[in-house]
Amino acid sequence: MRKFWAKSGLALLLSSALLSSAASLVKVIAEEGKIINIYSWNTEFRDRVTAVYSKVESTSDDGTVTKLTDGTEIHWIINPNQDGVYQQKLDEALLRQADASADEKVDIFLSETDYVNKYVDELVDIAVPLTELGIAPDTDLADQFEFAKVTPSDQSGVQRGSTWQGTPGLLVYRRDIAIDAFGTDDPEEIAKKTENWDVLKETAEELKAKGYFVFSSYADTFRLYGNAIERPWVEADSTVINVDQKILDWVNDSKEMLEAGYFDETVKAQWNDDWNKAMGSQSKSFAFLFPAWGIDFVLKPNWDGDAGSWAVTTPPQEYNWGGSYIHAARGTDNAEHAKEIIMELTGNKDNLLKISKEYLDFTNTISGMNEVAQDETFAHEFLGGQNPFTYFTPVAENIKVAPLSAYDQACVEEIQAAFGDYFQGQVTFEEAKQNFEIAVKERHPEITEVIWPE
Repeated sequence: MRKFWAKSGLALLLSSALLSSAASLVKVIAEEGKIINIYSWNTEFRDRVTAVYSKVESTSDDGTVTKLTDGTEIHWIINPNQDGVYQQKLDEALLRQADASADEKVDIFLSETDYVNKYVDELVDIAVPLTELGIAPDTDLADQFEFAKVTPSDQSGVQRGSTWQGTPGLLVYRRDIAIDAFGTDDPEEIAKKTENWDVLKETAEELKAKGYFVFSSYADTFRLYGNAIERPWVEADSTVINVDQKILDWVNDSKEMLEAGYFDETVKAQWNDDWNKAMGSQSKSFAFLFPAWGIDFVLKPNWDGDAGSWAVTTPPQEYNWGGSYIHAARGTDNAEHAKEIIMELTGNKDNLLKISKEYLDFTNTISGMNEVAQDETFAHEFLGGQNPFTYFTPVAENIKVAPLSAYDQACVEEIQAAFGDYFQGQVTFEEAKQNFEIAVKERHPEITEVIWPE
């Protein structure tokens, strides 16, 4: 971990004036700045802040500035997550943090599960411990799911971030295709056809016979396998990548299912135009594997048919995908605002329930999610009047977070890219392995070796 940061240059922050004491942080809180710079990779967090933060007055038409009732402005700095662009831009800003003017400092930034480990490292001390902001996780955030508290914590178990999300995943399917292929779109009946991978393959054969694909792409199943790895991609203080057997299981199963005609061979990855179109009404793809944010932020905008055309049911394997963590940056001159935003977005049950109702988010409050799982007022028109929390909550209760490392985003992206070429017949299996090693070392030159399962 320390080698990772040393390579990127952020270890220089360790000796900077940003490593302030609790006493100096109190002084900062007393002298709040007028510009709150928030770094993120899309508008999801901004939408939630503007929906529930009590001090929001208005947001500019272009979405870059939110004015607060106390005269402060939130400036939204958004860069895409793909290929590490967001991290690169954030890291560059953090490197300037010690010398930046008050209005240019990073005040709040978000991280994803794939790389939160990098930013909450206690040796680097980039993300401020919540206790220094005046937040007591054991009491103020007692209703959060345990996995969502552990993930943004450092090596000593100190929580350095918080999230409004829980991210259990479900299988989201087309009702019309279900009726055509199986004679029913009832979630309980569909659950019987998706309860494990062996059954799902039989179901895929049924769908194929009717001219449909079970999923749009082999990329759709990756997170379920990746969430089940037993060791982190890179151990702490190591420069060696260990590829877990579960990843090769995904490779082998994906190759088999693609050759059997269960995936749409024209959809070669996620987050591209072909994948987006596979969510449209003209697509022959039966289902997607999404957490709540995927339904609201990805599927819903790409659907061009009638509301009520989709439903959710249990996936072939329990999994979680993603999670956006809110951090106060060391050196912020808006620590009090950071505390308020974190508490109103992640520690206020009423606000979290509002987010769940308006955005379909599975939010990070145990009691709240148990309540809404039985509350039919949380039925959603997009899902044909179905209450998705009835299915989300049992998955969330059994989530076991995969072991994390600071290299997860690069490994996850590059392994899929390298073996995508293999699935498409452009390279051999061994060439795909070599291409992964080359690509991941280009992104992280400090990596010395890649070890594959025997």
